[in-house]
Amino acid sequence: MTTPAPETAAAAPFDPHDFPGDLVAAQHTEAELYADLHAFQKTLPWSREPHDGWPDEAERGREHRGRPASPGWTPEQAAEFGRLFVALRRAAAAVGGHKWWERCKREGIKGADLVAARMALKHAEGAVPTAREDVGTAA
Repeated sequence: MTTPAPETAAAAPFDPHDFPGDLVAAQHTEAELYADLHAFQKTLPWSREPHDGWPDEAERGREHRGRPASPGWTPEQAAEFGRLFVALRRAAAAVGGHKWWERCKREGIKGADLVAARMALKHAEGAVPTAREDVGTAA
């Protein structure tokens, strides 16, 4: 006589917030690049090209702030901005095009629930670096 096999536990329902490690790492990279680009932009002159600026003006009771002259960006600054921007776009594409989102759709996660899962990724454990003061805006 054989002993009956124990009943296997029913498969747990699919959780769209149980993100795979590589997706969390990709989101972490994207957040870091966003913070790096944001911090770098703060150091740049307001105009990419040299510009004379313009004075403050008042028109019909409205104040229009002026801008000081800008020397424009140096070739090194432009190259660094371009490098960071391209890296950020690639990281964002890696997150947005990750196979996890297709799996979510196959499991019936769509509409507002899929949007909620994508937003939850931005706050998932390990997805956002916390050592930088400007990362709060990066998420």
